[in-house]
Amino acid sequence: MSLALKLMLSPLLLAQAIGTRKRAPVLPEAHGPREGQLGSGGAALRLLIAGDSSAAGVGVALQDEAFAGHFTRALHKRSGRPLRWRLRASSGLTTRQVLDLLRADPPPVADIAVVLSGVNDVIDLIPPRRAVEHRAALADWLLTSGRAQHVVFAALPPINQFPLLPQPLRRVMGDDARRHDDAMARWAATRGDVHHVPIALQLSPAAMSRDGFHPGEPIYRACGEAIARFIAERVISAETRK
Repeated sequence: MSLALKLMLSPLLLAQAIGTRKRAPVLPEAHGPREGQLGSGGAALRLLIAGDSSAAGVGVALQDEAFAGHFTRALHKRSGRPLRWRLRASSGLTTRQVLDLLRADPPPVADIAVVLSGVNDVIDLIPPRRAVEHRAALADWLLTSGRAQHVVFAALPPINQFPLLPQPLRRVMGDDARRHDDAMARWAATRGDVHHVPIALQLSPAAMSRDGFHPGEPIYRACGEAIARFIAERVISAETRK
């Protein structure tokens, strides 16, 4: 959508955004442990999962049904290695705020950090270039502080498919999310220690949570399995070949 058209629609978009916030139910983060271990014997692969509500499991009842549960089980199965994992996430965080959260209470050292964030960057109208700068700051802090050896960013979801959002707000936010994701992918391609994982999703109402904005269990499962596959094939296998 052109800037001129967006400016023309801005009063309508603002009204729709306010109305959407008012009618959207406030869902809790998933219950359950935020750290754990799968398997035993041999050196465990250490994982950090960090991010916003999508990392915290908003939309499902338990962490076993959320991203953390599906991702760790899938990676354990694909890698054949024991895993130790920790989750640091909170609803409503931008990428910059995810970094603030980790700096305030530094997590234990991990081999791989997986970050789920970005939707709140779009909501807060953070420009794509600035959002990439915040991702770079987050990745660099994790890497240079020795908190992780690899940082994996999940792609932004197709916001243009969120059932909660009315048109034209849905289209505008979807376009903004694509620009953010394209900028992130271009930046990650310049790094050997940072990865961007595209995920093909169809966000039908049945696959989403009851608020029409957060993932439901099928989406968490698809994302967890996709990122586990990427890490097993592109990160762990590459390290093994060294």
